[in-house]
Amino acid sequence: MTTLKKVAAIQMTSVDKIDTNLKTAAALVKQAANAGACMAVLPEMFPTLSVENGHIQAREPLGDGPIQHFLQQTAKENDIWIVGGTIPIATEDDTRVRASCIVYNNQGEQVTHYNKIHLCDVRLENGTENYHESAKTIPGNTPVVFESPIGIVGLAVCYDLRFAELFKILRDKGAEVFILPSAFLTRTGAAHWEVLCRARAIENQAYFIAANQTGTHPQGRKSYGHSMIIDPWGKVLNCLNEGAGIVIDEIDINFLQDVRSNVPIHAHRRL
Repeated sequence: MTTLKKVAAIQMTSVDKIDTNLKTAAALVKQAANAGACMAVLPEMFPTLSVENGHIQAREPLGDGPIQHFLQQTAKENDIWIVGGTIPIATEDDTRVRASCIVYNNQGEQVTHYNKIHLCDVRLENGTENYHESAKTIPGNTPVVFESPIGIVGLAVCYDLRFAELFKILRDKGAEVFILPSAFLTRTGAAHWEVLCRARAIENQAYFIAANQTGTHPQGRKSYGHSMIIDPWGKVLNCLNEGAGIVIDEIDINFLQDVRSNVPIHAHRRL
């Protein structure tokens, strides 16, 4: 029988100082480890969301830099795997970075990284709220899965949630658990967040771990919160509506296998 493993989604309200955000992240990772989680998932842009020009000024080469060193050390100190939200990784273009989700095992070793594929270029409220992520970010192009203590994980980030085909690709690559660090906005989150997270879980019969930013950030941006863990039947196992904290629950691969065996939609696909 498969031993159940706990995973934690971390919810934060990132502020305008990287050091403060790292201290908050460290405390919440420690809380997750003390609660028995073997993996903790940080939200998108957890160190830099409200830092002015944080994407560019805080950029690091892949494999080196203070934010990556923090993630390595925190994973090792707490004997826990960390999915490091996203951090800005340097590119050959000095004006743009990669939004990279880097995964560390409990020894502090980098396991893999995923560069966010779909970038959020949207207009809301008749143009009064505009986001142009591609102005400072280069999109990735490679879906990523990796083996972990909680199962085979497929990575996505925030706006990726709207693109069902990415999750089908991850499922075809063997994913049993989807992990989504996010900074989903309050307006779009209230309308679409839960229904899309549950849909991706249901249509792929996979666990879904969504770690979101929450609340009002120093520059006025508002994040929806509602970090959640969803099972392969689409049931929300646990959710934190607002405020900083953790959402923790168990991953049961035996249950996932039963769902996939009893309703074998993957085998029934025709397109």
